[in-house]
Amino acid sequence: QVQLVESGGDLVQAGGSLRLSCAASGSIFSINAMGWYRQTPGKQRELVGTVGADGRTDYAESVKGRFTISRDDAKNTVYLQMNSLKPEDTAVYYCNADIRTRWWESRAYWGQGTQVTVSS
Repeated sequence: QVQLVESGGDLVQAGGSLRLSCAASGSIFSINAMGWYRQTPGKQRELVGTVGADGRTDYAESVKGRFTISRDDAKNTVYLQMNSLKPEDTAVYYCNADIRTRWWESRAYWGQGTQVTVSS
């Protein structure tokens, strides 16, 4: 059993900052890529950014220069530092990780989501 638990969502004013965390626990052999997605009502879940096992990052154009993804492999945790927040960043943010539970077996896992609300 593997679980991803997010934390850090909150209500913040435009221009403010938040830091989301997502910790993976359970029977983990190794973790490949980790990332963050977000979703608003009536829209498809969209990619915010990813960080590979080698530390390389990739971001959606809408968050480049404002958001930073990092990971701590000793804690099986991925972070999303969000600065200069805008009302359009309001969404439920989901953590995703490609986790290997045995050396021959891996799959994607999702967290339960954490609400980020940015007021204007």
